[in-house]
Amino acid sequence: MAQSACKYNHIFSFSKGLFHVLRKDITLKIDVYAIYLGSEWKKAYDLYHGSKKNNVIMDNQNFGMPRIGEPAPEFTANTTRGKINFPADYAGKWIILFSHPADFTPVCTSEFMTFGSMQAGFEKLNCQLVGLSIDGLASHIAWLREIRNIAWKEFKNIDVEFPLIEDISMNVARKYGMLQPGESETKAVRAVFFIDPAGVVRAMIYYPLSLGRNFDELRRVLIALQTTDNFRVSMPADWRPGDPVIVPAPSTMDALKKRDAGEEGDIACHAWWFCTRKLPKEEVESKLGKQ
Repeated sequence: MAQSACKYNHIFSFSKGLFHVLRKDITLKIDVYAIYLGSEWKKAYDLYHGSKKNNVIMDNQNFGMPRIGEPAPEFTANTTRGKINFPADYAGKWIILFSHPADFTPVCTSEFMTFGSMQAGFEKLNCQLVGLSIDGLASHIAWLREIRNIAWKEFKNIDVEFPLIEDISMNVARKYGMLQPGESETKAVRAVFFIDPAGVVRAMIYYPLSLGRNFDELRRVLIALQTTDNFRVSMPADWRPGDPVIVPAPSTMDALKKRDAGEEGDIACHAWWFCTRKLPKEEVESKLGKQ
């Protein structure tokens, strides 16, 4: 009796999964139903699970994602500032590439007003802002024009001067993993990519459709990445310019002995592998925005 119940439960589960796959693939429908009606359960089960595996592989290919430490995917696109070749057009600069779900939406409008107000500050950090959504240029231009007439918080008369990519084809969104099927298959999530002057992805942050970004954090990340490169140090949690930075741990026993003997200068050790040193805010700021 138990074996019979188990068998029917398995058939029910298989049938539910089969229906889900058959909705997507008419060719598979013909093949599997022919086998299914002939009661060749094992063969149908194998065909169904093989298709399921292939669907996962295809989903991974369609919704890929760049990786930290690798070159940013290249593309050519039309924007509100003309055609761009990315990231080649911005060689020698830091880039923040970010996506938003749709034009003429409240959360996105609040973000663009904030980004627009911070443009000059990012430029001083040698950073180019580049936005994207799965909308056309006409929509982008009309929306940016409307933003000028909106007053929100301390923001008003905001001109968005950085390029906003037209990505109706979803080509760029797919290259950068901006489409997250669990959130939406037709709207980009709020993705942010930090790309260095050599065109390498250095950091990524993803937000859902409903949550606006923390722009102080975006600026903090950019400054921290530049400081890491400038001084060859790491940053502890919640680091801000002027806070102590983390120095590398000893890589040899001799280096450890020097640290234990206090020969490394003015550092504070919380453990032999966790030591910090002071890095004045003025020194940090003096090198920001430089290659």
